Amino acid sequence: SNLAYYLATPAALPKAWARTADVFMALGDSHRQRILLTFDKPERLTITQIAAIAPLSRTAVTHHVRTLEQAGILVAEKCGREVLFHIDAELLKHTLQSVMDYINDNV
Repeated sequence: SNLAYYLATPAALPKAWARTADVFMALGDSHRQRILLTFDKPERLTITQIAAIAPLSRTAVTHHVRTLEQAGILVAEKCGREVLFHIDAELLKHTLQSVMDYINDNV
């Protein structure tokens, strides 16, 4: 079956699922989930602003923000001397829709 193949060969995930896997892996951490919940629509925040709200050190916040950025969930935007982050809502919508499409078609 397809499931047995993909479980035995994790690197063999379909290319269309590579970004989906990155998103879900990044969202698998409760600290990163809390960081996302600090953003109001369409808010842009700096690491300093996120760290002021999060119960984590600035170093830990930076690590989690970078992980979310690498997964494409957060987008960095240079604004003068600051870097502002915002959520890529379209990426999240597309990711969730891909999962829903798979469920509707295969489950």
